[in-house]
Amino acid sequence: MSKRSRLSRREFVGAALSAATVSSMPIPNLLGSSWGGNASAADPAWKDEGVLFVDRSPYAKLHNIPVHAVTITQGFWGARRETNVDKSIPSMEKLLEANGRMNNFLRLVGKSDAAQHGPVYSDSDVYKWAEAAGFALQSGDRPELRAIIDKIIKEVVAVQEPNGYLNTYYVGDHAKDRMTPQGQRWGHEMYNLGHMIQGAIAYYRATGDRTLLDAGIRFVDDFVLPNFGPAPDKKPILSGHPEIELALIELYRTTGDKRYLDLAGYILHGDDRIKLPRDGYVYHFCGIPFTSRTHLEGHAVRAMYACCGATDYYLETGDETYWKTLNVLWEDLVTSQMYVTGGVGARSEGEAFGDSYELPNFTAYGESCAAIGNMMWNWRMLAATGHAKFADVIERALYNGINSGMSLDGTMYCYRNPLGFDPSGGDQIRNPWYDTTCCPPNLERTFASLPGYFYSTSKDGLYVHLYDNSQLDWHLDDGTGLRVVQKTNYPWDGTVEISVAPAKPAEFTFYLRVPGWADGAQVLINGKPVSGATPGQYLALQRRWSSGDVINVKFGMTPQVIEANPRVVDDYGRVAVQRGPLVYCLEQLDQPDGVAIFDVSLDVRQEASSKFREEFHSDMLGGIVVLKHMGAVSVKPNSHGSLYRSYTTEAPEARQVELRFVPYYAWANRVPTPMQVWTPVLNA
Repeated sequence: MSKRSRLSRREFVGAALSAATVSSMPIPNLLGSSWGGNASAADPAWKDEGVLFVDRSPYAKLHNIPVHAVTITQGFWGARRETNVDKSIPSMEKLLEANGRMNNFLRLVGKSDAAQHGPVYSDSDVYKWAEAAGFALQSGDRPELRAIIDKIIKEVVAVQEPNGYLNTYYVGDHAKDRMTPQGQRWGHEMYNLGHMIQGAIAYYRATGDRTLLDAGIRFVDDFVLPNFGPAPDKKPILSGHPEIELALIELYRTTGDKRYLDLAGYILHGDDRIKLPRDGYVYHFCGIPFTSRTHLEGHAVRAMYACCGATDYYLETGDETYWKTLNVLWEDLVTSQMYVTGGVGARSEGEAFGDSYELPNFTAYGESCAAIGNMMWNWRMLAATGHAKFADVIERALYNGINSGMSLDGTMYCYRNPLGFDPSGGDQIRNPWYDTTCCPPNLERTFASLPGYFYSTSKDGLYVHLYDNSQLDWHLDDGTGLRVVQKTNYPWDGTVEISVAPAKPAEFTFYLRVPGWADGAQVLINGKPVSGATPGQYLALQRRWSSGDVINVKFGMTPQVIEANPRVVDDYGRVAVQRGPLVYCLEQLDQPDGVAIFDVSLDVRQEASSKFREEFHSDMLGGIVVLKHMGAVSVKPNSHGSLYRSYTTEAPEARQVELRFVPYYAWANRVPTPMQVWTPVLNA
């Protein structure tokens, strides 16, 4: 998130339009005043709007189910979410207070004499936390949490100026820098507003309380729209850090005011009155038409949020140029830019994407926010299509690159999520607080909103995307009441029992997701086998459903040895291990005494490849399946060898050793110890 003195080392190979070409392109006619067709904010159905409210989005194939409609019970995510709401969200509120985030507001109304504290985007920390609290309250009332957030909201809106402006940094001596072209590039004013709107909507959908929502609307209506836009008599907008785009479109969905959708489209297009150098529109991932993009580059979180906003824009407009661009960028993501953990962002410098296939492990940045942005983008692509490939990316990121971002006790966070780590350099990978503390509340809002990602409805039925012990109480798009109960030990076991109980017998299609990683799938309905289950697709189960119907599914969870494309040079000659949705890693402290993980190799020869031993340890890292496999360790440690030596085809002298793998998400939860995901293979 932070500004860097040098943004990128890379030589760009994308075919993005040049700044000169972009400057000559006309801005489309935007910011009309016609009213959209969505429900008004006064509609009592506010509590039934999902993570995204796309029920009336004309180009959404799938519709979100509200968070409150799914109860995640005891199991993998149930425990995680309980920790999140009992420890993470409350402790983060205290840290926000202790680190001056609320004093920034209080000082403006004479209730604190503290100086402004934190970066220019500090207000967004409060808004992301408010969004996390809002999603937590959507799962059920928590009077103590609600009292805290009500107090915070009152303190926030108290500093709103008569013209609608609300920002605790650009006041006093900094007021002259409000929304200047340079300020918009680095100042995060629109970014802060975007998170304010998202936090306000989440809280409104939890409680019906419009206080923060109305403040966000006033900011847009009274300050932004009268002064900024494409008209010659208005000043230009540059988002600087994409976020406002997706927030404005969700505000449009919530209120029906089409001006917000048009404003988002204008910002996505860019305004050539603010001219950025090439490294500027690369790093910021804004400032030129989104539809001119052909490659993911620059700041990874900015790019992911821009893709979210662009997909939202497509869902409302059906603009085919956006859809074409989004698919080009998605293919770039999954073929050359995404880690096996679902993380994105290869470079520390600029928190940025690297070149194609540039996916280092030990220096990987993999910011938690970027993995969350990846999940958010794929959720929108899934809504547009119903294609399981997007759900596969959601699950990969969620279980690995996102879940690793929060410690198991819910109080320590990873800003970056490398795939290799050596603590001897002094790096503290997990911390309770960062002055740029975007990731902790972002993780909290993701886990709090998780029930809203389990299912979607469509005009012909129900889609199930994720598996865990849970109960859905909702209805089909035609209004037919429906209860669905999952019983499973997923992700440790691939067996899932799904009870389907419509309020009355009904004909519809139950779309059962078969994960792309599955080593086959067996499906039965009321004990009778069903054919057609294909990994990486939804299995369409069309029939007349009645209360008492049961789907039994068993996904093959044979541990898999994964290799990367040979162009990923950091992984050449190495493999990763995956079981079910979980990527595994080696941690030093789990290996036999005297065995350094940087000296080991995995025996993947034919006779050994199937010899994983799986052991569930209930008392280890919250309860995990440990994988054991034979490997070898060099008799002479690599650290004792010369830096360069003559090549030989003879394998170095080694002895057999049993290697122990643990899920990647659980690493760095004990004592500091070396870790790696990609392990060398044993030479024949």
